[in-house]
Amino acid sequence: RDRSRGERLPLELIVHKQTLNNANLYGFSDRGQIAPGKRADLNLIDHANLSLGDMEVRSDLPAGGNRILQGANGYLGTWVKGVRTRENDSDTGARPGRLIRSE
Repeated sequence: RDRSRGERLPLELIVHKQTLNNANLYGFSDRGQIAPGKRADLNLIDHANLSLGDMEVRSDLPAGGNRILQGANGYLGTWVKGVRTRENDSDTGARPGRLIRSE
């Protein structure tokens, strides 16, 4: 998006590579596209105000493990399984998703 030299990739191509392409690769037939009967997790992004925040390290994993977090601005809304989970860069507290584990 912010590339100033060389060829730029179309946004539609990048979205496809991160959604339907990966869903098909990993066998998630209920994801990756907006269609009846699909999960259709969605992000509404304000590209003019899209930016990354500072990185921070949190030690809140089991056995004191660390993880690196980095916030982002410019997300007007995120919906998971039809439920709004983020609104204007803030968490709504809703957790409609589930953890996927291998069998």
